[in-house]
Formats: sequence, C-alpha cells, structure tokens
Amino acid sequence: MAIIRNIFEDMRSRSQRAVAVEKEEKVAVGDGLRQSCWANMPQELLREVLVRIEASEDTWPPRKNVVACAGVCRNWRVITKEIVKKPEISAKITFPISVKQPGPRENLLQCFIKRNRSTQTYYLYLSLTGSLGDDGKFLLAARKCRRPTCTDYIISLDGYDMSRGSNSYVGKLRSNFLGTKFTVYDGQPPHAGAKIAKSHSTRLVNLKQVSPKVPTGNYPVAHISYELNVLGSRGPRRMHCVMDSIPSSSIEPGGVAPTQTEFSLNNIEMFPLFPFFRSKSSRVVENSLSGPLVGDKKEGMLVLKNKSPRWHEQLQCWCLNFHGRVTVASVKNFQLVASAENGAAGPEHEKIILQFGKVGKDLFTMDYRYPISAFQAFAICLSSFDTKIACE
Repeated sequence: MAIIRNIFEDMRSRSQRAVAVEKEEKVAVGDGLRQSCWANMPQELLREVLVRIEASEDTWPPRKNVVACAGVCRNWRVITKEIVKKPEISAKITFPISVKQPGPRENLLQCFIKRNRSTQTYYLYLSLTGSLGDDGKFLLAARKCRRPTCTDYIISLDGYDMSRGSNSYVGKLRSNFLGTKFTVYDGQPPHAGAKIAKSHSTRLVNLKQVSPKVPTGNYPVAHISYELNVLGSRGPRRMHCVMDSIPSSSIEPGGVAPTQTEFSLNNIEMFPLFPFFRSKSSRVVENSLSGPLVGDKKEGMLVLKNKSPRWHEQLQCWCLNFHGRVTVASVKNFQLVASAENGAAGPEHEKIILQFGKVGKDLFTMDYRYPISAFQAFAICLSSFDTKIACE
C-alpha cells in the first residue's frame, strides 16, 4: 500500500500542476496529462491500483483520494467510473453527482441537517460514524428566500454560494403562500423526455447565457402537500408526496428509478481539479440521463405518505419508532412510506423510504433509501421547516 500511496501522491501533484497550467495558458487538463507516465500505465496495473485505492479509502475524508483519481486523465476516469458503484449498490456517496442518484436499496443512508437561523440556511451532511455528534461530510446547502406570494429554498453544491445563477445550483424548493403545497425543481432533466417548467427568464450562469444544447432550468421532480388543519387541533402533520420523476414500480423487487450520471456543463466549472466532469455538451446531455421514465400514465408515479404515529397513553404524545435516530419531540418529525395508491399493499409498502427528525435545537437527522436521492430527500425535509399557517 505504501507504493500505491506514493503513486497517488505523485499523481495528485501532477493533477494540481496541470490545473494551474490550464488557468494560465488555457490548456485542457486532459491534454496536459495525456502524455504523462500515469496516463500510459498498463491497463491491468492501473486497474489493480485503482481497485486497491477504492477498497482502502472507503470512508470520508480519505475517500477524496478516489475522487482525485478520476481527475488524472481519460484512462483513469473511465476505469474509476467502472470501479466506483452508484449509491444504490455501494451505499456510498463518492462523486458530487451521487447526491442526484437513488440511495441504497438494502438500508437507510444516514445523514443530518444543520440549521442556521440567523442566515436562514440549511446544510446537509453525510454521517460518517452513525453518531449524532460527528462532523460529517458536506453534501448540499440551501438558502431560504422569502417572496411576496411564495418561499424559495435554493439548493446548492457549494456551502458558500447559494445563488440562483451560480454554477453550483442544483435545484430548488418552492412553496405556496400558506406553506401547504411545495414543488421540487431539478436544475437539469431527471430523465429523458422530462419537461421544463415555464419560466419568465432564462437562467444565467456567471452572467452568460447557457448554451441551448445543454438542458437547464426548472424540471419538476416532486410535489409535496400538507393536509389543511381547519379545526386548529394539535396533532401530527399529514404529508403527501408525488414523485413526478419516479415510477411506482421502482419500489417493487427489480424496480428501476431514473439515475443521473453526470452534471450538465453549467455545473462543471466548479470542479476544476476533476476532468471527470468535463465532456462535450452533446455527450453530457446524452449520457447524463438514464432513459425515459419507466412506465406510462397508467402505471403512475410513486406516491409517498407519512407513516401514521400512535398515541402513547403514558407519555401523552404521538410516537414513531425512529430506532434511536430522533431524540426530541417535534411536529416536524416524520417517516415516509409508499402510499396504498401505488397498488396492493405488500412488504415494500412497509419500508421507510425517508425519515426526518429533531435531535437538537438546530440539528436534525435525515435518513433515506432507494428510490429517492439525497437531493430529493433534502428538498422534502426542507418543506418541513417552512412555516405552515393553515396546518398548525
């Protein structure tokens, strides 16, 4: 392993030097490294090296070495993509695009959200130890923007730049005036054939209009509604989520959900060290989509509902079993399961797809699984933070 680490350290320094050259002389990173000794390594040896690095660096922060490997050159990138499995299979988040891909099938992927009340920002972290107090690996950030008739939550890959025109923009959550209905928008098409929502303006990136070859904008991927509480009685909220981009068959054994594989070009410039994300616009559009939404209107979309809590006589409160992941009672706490609208009830309807709950004043856990992604789960949880005039 010492030899492998020496190779990696030298490779990383070469990658960083190549990026500096690109900025100064406008030379592509891939072209600069194509002539290096690492690019010409025998395929069998290269694969063995990358397999060992991927196996040994299986947790963050060491896993950043795997990401760096994908930024060396085309050969390294192709083999790294073959070795690193999607979260659905590996239950690991490796590349930034992983936050747009469905979670693991067999278990919940544990994350947590930190809230900053003064700046109205929210930060999503991957839990590294399972402990409620670990530092975590940063995944996504969101900023609340109040408008006269609605509220927007701008979701970004950058914890410091959460603007609508940023290259790190990945999507947003928008609520109605009452805070009872929400729509989740993806910044790029979630599947082939996805329709963009009508907008009065074209999104600008770094004050430049995005190329028409690259689909970018607002693609509705989920609709969330909270049941109106007209009587004013206290009790748990009732949620209803329609996942526009996920077929109901995805929760069945062997079911498939659309999976994004690459970011559009408007997101690429934020990853200068990793040519893993660089490619021609036409190829990005073609390869970043896993195919059309499985099924048709007859089959329908996946519908999620909150799991009904039970009333605890001794504690005199509504209770749900979060298996130790939630420690503070709150009206915001919820668990989502597949609704009976998806067909006859079965074992798959009992599995918790997303759970969210409070563990501190501004700390919340968020655990999710297939077929939803970290981005979709984060957006749904953000809806629970919003003020609901007619629901409480």
